[in-house]
Amino acid sequence: MADTTDAAERLALTLAGGGMQRMTARVLCALLFADQDTLTAGEIAARLVISPGTVSTAIKNLTMVGLIEKVPAPGSRREHFRFREGAWATLMSSQNQVVQAMQQAADEGIAITGETSPAGRRLVEMRDFYSYLMAELPALIDRWKAGR
Repeated sequence: MADTTDAAERLALTLAGGGMQRMTARVLCALLFADQDTLTAGEIAARLVISPGTVSTAIKNLTMVGLIEKVPAPGSRREHFRFREGAWATLMSSQNQVVQAMQQAADEGIAITGETSPAGRRLVEMRDFYSYLMAELPALIDRWKAGR
């Protein structure tokens, strides 16, 4: 069995360079590179030598964007997590709670500032961009899945 630690850490650094919080990226990579299907938060903390609180925050963030999920583990009293099947497509789909929250925040800002104010025009562009993206992505994701 190959030691994947270096590869996982390099990918985590790449993800962090792209804007993901470093510890969140490390937790994601721990799940992505795991030999087993699921890990507990305690196992992740032990592997990465980080605090349980850090793992908990990362798990919350990764679950919110659809990259990981909590799964049942019969006989275990601990919560188990896994890298979600189809996670990359989910990340770019309407299931992404972060994108939904951004659209909602833009709408709330527009309601306060008005569409024609300088701030309102920027917020309208933000809302319209994400609305367009979310409308177009399902067909793109379907084509990607069909090609697999």
